[in-house]
Amino acid sequence: MRPPPPPAQPSGPLSGVSRFIGGFRWAFMPVGLLALIAVGVHAAADTLDERLLSLVDAVDSAFDRLVGASTLTEGLVDLITLEQRTLIARALALAWELSVDLVLALPALGYRESKRTEEEPWRKYLQQDTRPTWRMLFARFLRKPTTLRWTRPLATAAVVVAGACAVARLIQGTVYLSGRNLLGEGAADVTARGLALGALVGILATLGWRAVLRNLQDADTASEELVRNRWQAFSFGLVGSALAVPLALAAALDAAPVFSFLR
Repeated sequence: MRPPPPPAQPSGPLSGVSRFIGGFRWAFMPVGLLALIAVGVHAAADTLDERLLSLVDAVDSAFDRLVGASTLTEGLVDLITLEQRTLIARALALAWELSVDLVLALPALGYRESKRTEEEPWRKYLQQDTRPTWRMLFARFLRKPTTLRWTRPLATAAVVVAGACAVARLIQGTVYLSGRNLLGEGAADVTARGLALGALVGILATLGWRAVLRNLQDADTASEELVRNRWQAFSFGLVGSALAVPLALAAALDAAPVFSFLR
């Protein structure tokens, strides 16, 4: 019995362009994942500016009380001005943002497609992707928990949702402002919300889950190779996770208004 013939490949200029662009997924997919995570981290960091300024103000107040208690040091009470405190808070936010980018976004550059196609013979020169499947990763996530396995993918999930929401809000605002004079307030609002919701779902469906998977793969590999006991399971990657988790909470609570596109 003859095997069924292979499905006919679509022809035409658009299909040719699609196949040509698809041949470069190995390059632009990691960059897209990195960009989505970076946008989400930035959106979360923006929500922490006022909190960091309040923290700097509290530290400055404690310093003023300390030096003001003595006549020898009371001249240092006005050492740091409001403008300087604002700059310090912004510098802290920037340093925090860049640190979390290193923790969560850099693993995205190691993303590789697992599917190989015969149309692209050059792919045989790439290293074969032998990383574990979702099922294997999730099983080790539950059976052999480590700080890396639990915090990195969950933090990435919160950040990519925040990044997708940031892009969707930009689309919503642009469409609404450019279309309200032509379509009217009501129709422009519905159109803008619909397009924003479509963009949100599309970004999460194409890039979001891949970013989470890549961080889970990276955390799983590091845990398998470097963790040997319970203390290492807890301590390895703890500093990076301590930086990423608060920013991920800010992303989930303040920078990811998913339901705002439905109201």
